[in-house]
This record gives sequence, structure tokens and C-alpha cells, in this order.
Amino acid sequence: MRIVVQRCKSAKVTINGSVIGNIDHGLMLLVGITHEDTEKDAIYLAEKVSGLRIFEDQEGKLNHSVMDVGGAILSVSQFTLYADCRKGKRPNFMAAAKPDVAAPLYDRFNELLRDKGLIVETGEFGAEMDVELINWGPVTIILDSPTLS
Repeated sequence: MRIVVQRCKSAKVTINGSVIGNIDHGLMLLVGITHEDTEKDAIYLAEKVSGLRIFEDQEGKLNHSVMDVGGAILSVSQFTLYADCRKGKRPNFMAAAKPDVAAPLYDRFNELLRDKGLIVETGEFGAEMDVELINWGPVTIILDSPTLS
């Protein structure tokens, strides 16, 4: 799994003019899933995301997690994170898992975050969405799960 984590002041996702996910301060996640990913990857990244210390403390140091600051998460599936652009000019998405594999793992990842007490809003898997955020900092981190097989 690959996740782009963006610390944000607010974020929302809209489909056909209707807001389906909306948060104030917290984390905007773009979540990509590849063929080899399992629940172990989802567990690893849910732990990593929930504890990632990218919010400032009183001294201005990045010492607090989204849980520490009472933030929420907007999680959006993003198969294009596994684009391969090494050959030609058209991306190859062969490394991205098919929807029948990716959707349940994406749902499980979000469930694991909710199990930690986090508010998690989502986009709609496989839909064309408009995603807006105010990236705070900006702080953007890319997380990959290790190969756990």
C-alpha cells in the first residue's frame, strides 16, 4: 500500500456537485493498493498514519499525531499512485490492484482507523471525484507499507 498523507486545515470530496466527505483540521489521505497488499499492510499503515507526529506542539516541533490534536481523516482511494511512467508518456497502471481486491482492503484500512477512535470520511471507491484541501504547512508525507509476505 502507498499513502500520500497531507496535513490539512480542511478537506472535502465532491461527486456531481454533492459533498460526500468533509473534514476540518486533520489528514487528507490518498490511498493506493497494489496486488501484493494484504490486511497486514492495512494494519501497518493504519498504525503509522494514526501515530504519525506531524502536528506542532507548543514549541513548534512536530510532536503530535492526528489523534493527539483531535483531528479527522479524509481518505480517498487513488489507484494512480501506482502509475509507472518510466516508458513513454502514457502511465501504465498494471501495478494497481483491481477493484475487487483493492476496494475491500481500502474499506478495511478505513475501518482500522475508525477502530482507533478517529473520525474518517471517505470518497467513493472508483468514482470520479473533485478533491479539495487546504494543505497546512505544507506538510506532505509518502508512506509505503513494507513487504510483509
